[in-house]
Amino acid sequence: MMATMKKIVAAATGFAALCTKGRRLVFLVLLASAMGLGTAVSSAETQIYDSKIKKWVKYDRATARKMFARNKQPPAAFRPQVVKFRTAEKPGTIIIDGNQHFLYLVQPGHQAIRYGIGVGREGFGWAGIVRVGRMAEWPTWTPPAEMVARDPNAAKWAGGQPGGPDNPLGARALYLYEGDQDTIYRIHGTPEPWTIGLDVSSGCIRMNNDDITDLHSRIEVGAKVIVLMQGAALYKGV
Repeated sequence: MMATMKKIVAAATGFAALCTKGRRLVFLVLLASAMGLGTAVSSAETQIYDSKIKKWVKYDRATARKMFARNKQPPAAFRPQVVKFRTAEKPGTIIIDGNQHFLYLVQPGHQAIRYGIGVGREGFGWAGIVRVGRMAEWPTWTPPAEMVARDPNAAKWAGGQPGGPDNPLGARALYLYEGDQDTIYRIHGTPEPWTIGLDVSSGCIRMNNDDITDLHSRIEVGAKVIVLMQGAALYKGV
């Protein structure tokens, strides 16, 4: 556990040196809380520059819906782009920064492809080092028993919802494993592209269908996935 924690702290330290354009965050990183392995971390407030009114605005559900309805796509900051990225991780590694709502796919030459993501809402965040255990195209969605118990909409699909444009997993799914154990978390597409950039899920990482399709085409089963601390304890067993 200590070795894993050192890796996460090292990744987070390198991550702090990155400069991103097109958005800004008001955030507080509580390293002591992260080292406590269970203490909650303050969530970040995301702000987006609204070119229409020429102001920085709080990026919440209402703003996201309004911007998506106006532009038919997420804000520019959450669209795929190649950025400078210094890390000791090898190309093909996925690094997820839930606080900033970015997924980075490490590339050669100190670069990464950066995608916008939706992440776990309050109480559903997690962190750890896992791997892509398997992948699927237009996957079947089977809600976990806990979700079936608390969500009537999920209960009707207890036996599994076939893949398709209305399926919560979207066009592709990357199933995250810790060793040989399925963590129940996924990186997947979504039929709600306006939610990219928000804290909305039950712990899974959401991407636009075009973006997850692109990511799926670039990686292989076994790819390392580093999920940085997002207001939650480490995933049990990592």
